[in-house]
Amino acid sequence: MTSDVGIVIIGRNEGRRLERSLERLHGRPEPVVYVDSGSTDGSVATARRLGAHVVELDPSRPFTAARGRNEGFRELVARRPEVAFVQFLDGDCLLDVGWLALGGKRLRADARLGILTGRRREVAPEASVYNRLTDMEWDGGPDGRRSCGGDALVRVAAFLAVDGYDEDLVAGEDPEFAHRIAAAGWTVLAVDAEMTRHDADLHRFSQWWRRCLRSGHAYAEGRALHRGAGGFFVRQTRSIWIWGVLVPVLALGGALLVSAWCLLLLLLFPLQVARLARRMSAAGRPAGDRWAYAFFCVLGKFPAAQGVLTFHLRRLLGRRSRLIEYKHGEGG
Repeated sequence: MTSDVGIVIIGRNEGRRLERSLERLHGRPEPVVYVDSGSTDGSVATARRLGAHVVELDPSRPFTAARGRNEGFRELVARRPEVAFVQFLDGDCLLDVGWLALGGKRLRADARLGILTGRRREVAPEASVYNRLTDMEWDGGPDGRRSCGGDALVRVAAFLAVDGYDEDLVAGEDPEFAHRIAAAGWTVLAVDAEMTRHDADLHRFSQWWRRCLRSGHAYAEGRALHRGAGGFFVRQTRSIWIWGVLVPVLALGGALLVSAWCLLLLLLFPLQVARLARRMSAAGRPAGDRWAYAFFCVLGKFPAAQGVLTFHLRRLLGRRSRLIEYKHGEGG
């Protein structure tokens, strides 16, 4: 049986997470391409054993998720030219069994629909506070936004119209890709349907910090790339500059140079936490979850600011940004 939908999975040292992802797809009619970015944990052998076509990225060029998605796409359409839609997946995600049927139907019915996404949830939100925070992050809710994450069902014609993902981006390549798709006149749509289960596997504060740092870097790089283009990442970068840089600098710098009373500016942080927690009350989450999420949202401005400043410093020095990883593979 042939299918007009194909699947591209990218990964690096995902270990058992990748195996579970591929086991979910094994035996389905959709062709699967797995793109590996220098794994040392047997991921390539696992993918071949479970029936995926494997692309091993040349290590002489920097690894990025965008590069992996592009090379996987090219391999897929070369092998199966009849494919009209591609489901992109990260190697730590499980695809919902009914998603491709629903998504394919929506794309076939609307010729201008370029990207379709559904709900992403965490496999084990109870495993750590950081997993729970990530699950709450995914639960922002479909809103028709012009964006997407690493899991997305993409029309081949739309992908080709914008020449795929930007391989120079070390983070934030998915919303940047969706931004260009929408700018080219295609629809980017999120629907209220189960799509994937993600395994964040976050158990340490240092992992969470680095993940926030990567987000800040992504916002800064995306903003620099599309400055003035429809307000891309304006709100996110402005918030990081205010809470992660401006307020602490004014408070601490003012205390040193003007008066200790300037330290009162630091009271803005608990007030912001309270404001965010109160705003989330309509979402129906337990109070403990709301306060934890609000607290870490505000705290996360500091590693995000580190990411923003790192991007601008490297840009000023003419240095290429490096891949930012926060999760250690099971295989080392």
